[in-house]
Amino acid sequence: MSVLTSPKTYTALALFQAGDAVACAVPLAPIEKALNGVNFPLEYRWILVGSKAAAAIGLISVTRNPALARLTTAMLALYFTLAVSAHIKAHDKPQNAAPAVLFLALFAAMTAKGPDCES
Repeated sequence: MSVLTSPKTYTALALFQAGDAVACAVPLAPIEKALNGVNFPLEYRWILVGSKAAAAIGLISVTRNPALARLTTAMLALYFTLAVSAHIKAHDKPQNAAPAVLFLALFAAMTAKGPDCES
């Protein structure tokens, strides 16, 4: 069992996604600043709350439905591909795009490996 395939990692990331959904719903100032920095339209920001909440549910399902958890990591890899693209398109500073790049790499690797409880 590796860190990438551990159900505990999926659970921790589910909690992170749930917290991020709440932070986007509020919205917290750093998140609002980041979204403004990549010119993400205000009228579509509600989509982030729903997609992050759905991601939390998909990740937490890892022991009951490993295929759904793996699909969720694939969708998160797509999400972070779009985020990296938005940073590039906005000519954002590399340090602002770094978290999106790291999450893209993480979720792509998790998708490739799949969870340990997958049959």
